[in-house]
Amino acid sequence: MYFVGAVAPPLSSVAIVGAGAIGSYYGARLALAGHDVRFLLRGDLDAVRAHGITLREKDATRHLARVAAFGSVEEIGPVDLVVVALKTTANAALPALLPPLLHTRTAVLTLQNGLGNEEFIAGIGGDERVLGGLCYIGVTREAPGVIVGYHTPGRMTFGEFGRPVGDRVRAVADLFAGVGVGVRVLDHLAEARWQKLIWNVPFNGLAIAGGGVTTERILGTPELAAQVRPLMDEIAAAARHFGYEVSENFIQSQIDVTPGMGAYQPSSLVDFLAGREVEVEAIWGEPLRRAEAAGLPMPRLAALYQTLRRAVKR
Repeated sequence: MYFVGAVAPPLSSVAIVGAGAIGSYYGARLALAGHDVRFLLRGDLDAVRAHGITLREKDATRHLARVAAFGSVEEIGPVDLVVVALKTTANAALPALLPPLLHTRTAVLTLQNGLGNEEFIAGIGGDERVLGGLCYIGVTREAPGVIVGYHTPGRMTFGEFGRPVGDRVRAVADLFAGVGVGVRVLDHLAEARWQKLIWNVPFNGLAIAGGGVTTERILGTPELAAQVRPLMDEIAAAARHFGYEVSENFIQSQIDVTPGMGAYQPSSLVDFLAGREVEVEAIWGEPLRRAEAAGLPMPRLAALYQTLRRAVKR
């Protein structure tokens, strides 16, 4: 078990579980910097073994020719840090995937969207292992092993699950800062998760509900744009009820930053258009259930949630 408050062990080995756009991007950046990074791959395994991972970013194209790519967690073995970058729709696989990767002091970092992910992982490996990270970045997987970056290397926020910041999460933040990522660590991880929903709920949701449109189209379509701020206000009200800070300036900043993204396709829209499962429960369902259980009216979120449930069952 990891003893809270102890000096963090070195993060000498990292496993990436979920080598899609986010997992491949950050894993490759770490590997290019010389870290021992092991990727769990399924459908892309042969292609990545043969051709490596290519990161096409605005400032440069980077190529990781030799990738430690594996088809099973048993081949990877225990590591110091597990990075969970799976979509939450694949979380049912984690009870089988995580245990072979854990040694006594392995930390597990989830980079997943929405609410409830830390709790789910804690149920597998124990609360004391779990860290959470939020990614503010624009990347897509163009082909097997080919990642295109629009807003890279981005920013990341880290926290411990249910605990203040300690040496371990600082060590993880330093790991990513060392490859150029802007990082911050917070004592209240849950607050950051609610804050990220301020943007994700309206823009990921309306992109699908609006018929498959970009953020630019959302803001340029009056009936869609009119829903953005009210949805944000509902999420903010719920966050404040649970004791988390969401300022009016922060809410407005989430609107103001969006035009600069151009014709951006949020990650949920990318999944929807590709026919993949959308993270409806983690991003919209879980905050709705938590708010309603606390007696908070969430009519706009409830309506969007039902719209999305119907849309993904097409």
